[in-house]
Amino acid sequence: MNLRRRGFFFAIFILSFFAFGFQRFSTTPQTVYRVYLKGKSLGIVKSKKELEEYIDQEQKSLKRQYHVDKVYAPDDLDIVKEITYNNKTKTPKQIYEEIKDKSPFTIRGYAIVIKGLKTQNNEGKKIKTKDQTIYVLDKDVFTNSVETTVKSFIKEEDYENFKNDTQKKIKNTGKLIENIYIENKILIKKQNIPVTKKIYTKEEDLNKYLLFGTTKAQKKYIVKTGDTISDVSFNNKLSNEEFLIANPEFKDENSLLFPGQEVTLGILKPQFNLVEEDHVVSLQEKKYTTEVRYDNEKMIGQEEVVQQGVNGQNRVTQKIKKVNGDTTNVVITDTEEVKPAINEVIVRGGKKSNYSSWDGHGSAPNSTGYWYWPTIVPYYLSSGFGYRWGSLHDGQDIAGCGEGSPIYAAQAGTVVASSNGAFIGSGEAILIDHHNGYYTMYAHMCTGCRYVGVGANVNRGQVIGGMGHTGNATGTHLHFSIWRGYPYRGGVAINPLNFY
Repeated sequence: MNLRRRGFFFAIFILSFFAFGFQRFSTTPQTVYRVYLKGKSLGIVKSKKELEEYIDQEQKSLKRQYHVDKVYAPDDLDIVKEITYNNKTKTPKQIYEEIKDKSPFTIRGYAIVIKGLKTQNNEGKKIKTKDQTIYVLDKDVFTNSVETTVKSFIKEEDYENFKNDTQKKIKNTGKLIENIYIENKILIKKQNIPVTKKIYTKEEDLNKYLLFGTTKAQKKYIVKTGDTISDVSFNNKLSNEEFLIANPEFKDENSLLFPGQEVTLGILKPQFNLVEEDHVVSLQEKKYTTEVRYDNEKMIGQEEVVQQGVNGQNRVTQKIKKVNGDTTNVVITDTEEVKPAINEVIVRGGKKSNYSSWDGHGSAPNSTGYWYWPTIVPYYLSSGFGYRWGSLHDGQDIAGCGEGSPIYAAQAGTVVASSNGAFIGSGEAILIDHHNGYYTMYAHMCTGCRYVGVGANVNRGQVIGGMGHTGNATGTHLHFSIWRGYPYRGGVAINPLNFY
């Protein structure tokens, strides 16, 4: 083959190569957009805007479902500008078909992060609760739901007066709310939300979640003849307060129920800590004490009340902190005696009969006057006996007396437990056996404030320790409980206030 012929075929080859082998490339650079899903390239498109508009156009069902005007690309879809000679692009439809079942599309809304708080577990160890994120399309849905939650724990009238600065001044007795705030830090950010997330569009759904920690339907109960709110609450592991929050149509725990009525049994699990700080002035009853004297001229078993006991009255000023309606700290700032208490005086016989078999231990204590109040006066009754947050609070919390203030034995007996952590969450605690089937427990004493050890015999009214906040305690207080039988070993807790 001569050189001219060989050159001819070479020219044809070059033309063919450019015509067919380089058909994917342009002779001038182009601006295109490379699409990545989860970091993997899906190809290039001519227009980012056209791809976004196509996604929006195809997601009509999501628009109807969430009542929005626009649907956006998935969060993990990246569209990056690129300069290239490659002119082989994909259509928006081709890209859409590749991503529609692999990653969720997004809609514009708000991510609200409720930061966790430092707290402690049942053993008193410090822990931090988890952060959580709530998604809404309208920021007002969250704002209004928070306000509804606030009104679940604080009377609406009191809340409105605080908010509008229209609270009445205290003249003789009364309450002033000094502050209301959410303890958690809350962050609000506008962003695209994947439609696979739980997105709250209705206030009633978010209200339910913020109070109960779920949007599932709460358990229902049909009222039976003779039921009271207190009975229904206790039998279903609720406090009266929880019952009233779940059933706001009832004014208070004394409201009447009627047979066949349906009520809600929702155990509260608030998603943030609502703090209320109050200045309270109240008249507090100062209970009389019973003084027992013995007359050896009278036979054992004979008893005479020679002076009737009369309760006194104090005017007490307190600073009270509540978290989600539960009192966590009390400080008594002033006490004024309005009416002094008069002690009851009882004379008992001390002379034994030759035929008496009495051993000094009654089968059960008298329910009034014979039990010594375990703290100084004045005091504040915080969390009472009963269920709260689904668990039985098996005693009466007494606060306001101050760190290290004396704790007294309610009855004579023998100390059978005295240690830190004698019972789960109790911190420094003492248990006394009263040798009549009853035991009393004194928990959360201050460190180094247990003054009696196991085996010690104590008298009624004897100082046995000091008030504190060890164990699972949010503030200084005494957890005082009375048991028929040994606690947590078959014993039954009884409301301590039944004995006073």
